[in-house]
Amino acid sequence: MTDRSDFFVSPAELAEAFADPRLRIVDASWYMPNQNRDAGAEYVASRIPGAARFDIDVVADTSTDLPHMLPSAEVFGTAVGAMGISDADRIVIYDGAGLLSAPRAWWTFRLFGATDVKILEGGLPAWIAEGRPTESGAPKAVEPAVFHARLEAARVASLTDVVAVLAEGSATVVDARPADRFHGVAPEPRPGISSGHMPGALNAPAVNIVEDGRLTDDDGLREAFEDVDLDKPILTTCGSGVTASILWLAFEVLGVPRGRLCLYDGSWTEWASTPGAVIEKVER
Repeated sequence: MTDRSDFFVSPAELAEAFADPRLRIVDASWYMPNQNRDAGAEYVASRIPGAARFDIDVVADTSTDLPHMLPSAEVFGTAVGAMGISDADRIVIYDGAGLLSAPRAWWTFRLFGATDVKILEGGLPAWIAEGRPTESGAPKAVEPAVFHARLEAARVASLTDVVAVLAEGSATVVDARPADRFHGVAPEPRPGISSGHMPGALNAPAVNIVEDGRLTDDDGLREAFEDVDLDKPILTTCGSGVTASILWLAFEVLGVPRGRLCLYDGSWTEWASTPGAVIEKVER
């Protein structure tokens, strides 16, 4: 088991760290299309003082129609460098839901070489609930930094990789989507995408391991993953690669080495959009 302080900071700890010149705070808020929330507008209206806005739909591969796919190392490094963030900084990431998109940004920053990255436990709601300060309006200009980005490609799965994994059984594929979408009895939030699941995938809904904007306790995590062999390679997936990062975070908290983890970036949106891809549903 790992120490959760390796992954999270409390609002009090973040407040105490404000004097650290290496501290960089990142607002990585993002919401599902059907949540009807504007993360950019909310950032302007209320954010932790000094927080930079990291938009996973902007710092992305814009050459594809798939949502928020990872950018190249060059694009990522240029974008976050312009935010005043270097790979040597102490980075704390939060989101407006508590724990939804912050793990995706946490995963991305580490994937491109940042070594000191943590998540604000409880996110912006917890910060505000403790009466801590916020700011609003357009952010102040910052001094650009240099982020030496290099992609840890082995931790990212492509469609071809997933097809091979499912055929060979070389890793356990764990899907973070809600059970009704996984089983094909409820629609996907993105138009034109069929619900269902990949043959052989297991379902561990991310909503089952998040309580009040925080990752559930270790017993809750073990219960959620009771069908997953934590001693074997694991490939996480979801609708578009966001909540799959929550599963990744949870597996690391439980002590699974990152070298045994992989995330399918295109996730269900790519799989279900691919002609000939097998989609399984429960029989009614």
